[in-house]
Amino acid sequence: MSEVYDKLKICLESIREKTDFQPETALILGSGLGDYAEEIDVVDTVAYTEIKGFPTSTVAGHKGRFVFGHIGKVPVVIMQGRVHYYEGYPMSDVVLPTRLMGLMGAKKLILTNAAGGVNYDFRPGDFMLITDHIATGVPNPLIGANLDELGVRFPDMSEVYSLRLREIIKAQAQKLGITLQEGVYVQLTGPAYETPAEIRMCRAWGGDAVGMSTACEAMAARHMGMEVCGISCITNLAAGMASQPLDHKEVQETADRVAVQFKTLISGIVDQL
Repeated sequence: MSEVYDKLKICLESIREKTDFQPETALILGSGLGDYAEEIDVVDTVAYTEIKGFPTSTVAGHKGRFVFGHIGKVPVVIMQGRVHYYEGYPMSDVVLPTRLMGLMGAKKLILTNAAGGVNYDFRPGDFMLITDHIATGVPNPLIGANLDELGVRFPDMSEVYSLRLREIIKAQAQKLGITLQEGVYVQLTGPAYETPAEIRMCRAWGGDAVGMSTACEAMAARHMGMEVCGISCITNLAAGMASQPLDHKEVQETADRVAVQFKTLISGIVDQL
């Protein structure tokens, strides 16, 4: 077994010493959604610091723990605070939590994030259903010796974001009266916000939103055979599209402003999966 898989097994054993909860669905919460995990029917919590060898987030506003419980009747595991590549971790550590939730038993993964709008039709506060991604700007999480225990060497990525789940999300958003944009998410490394030239590049590539997470986690999940969906909260227009400079405070304020609506959508989605 590889060092990466050995580390995963150690983390799983550490989790199982604290809880035997079996989730069906996994969620990774982006900016503004962190406290959603405390609003579900909580059964167990495990802090990342309690898990041997587990990477911990250094981003302000990101709590570091797994929350186990139920949304309606669905058993879920929620990652309250994610790890980003820009924090200095190797990509294998960035996707370790995603793989770990898969090993816990989760078959579906709901990814959320705060993202910059690249599409001129988007406005801060919009939600974007991720239809596909571009991740050429970050290291592929599958580089290195293949983890045969998780998936095949050359996994198909023609439908990373499940069409079935996307149809469920669109129907639920319509039912709730929530406007839902659709588009392609571009992951770059961060932590600096992109330059106007880089945003023009993302638009030329066919991107609609840009951020610093999500695509790598989606790839790792698909490698394992998990069914994946993703929603971005468009918190700002990207560099060169507005007159004011970008800052994290604006991102947090917009995410907080639409958080209630976002949480309502997430709850409805989980119940329908």
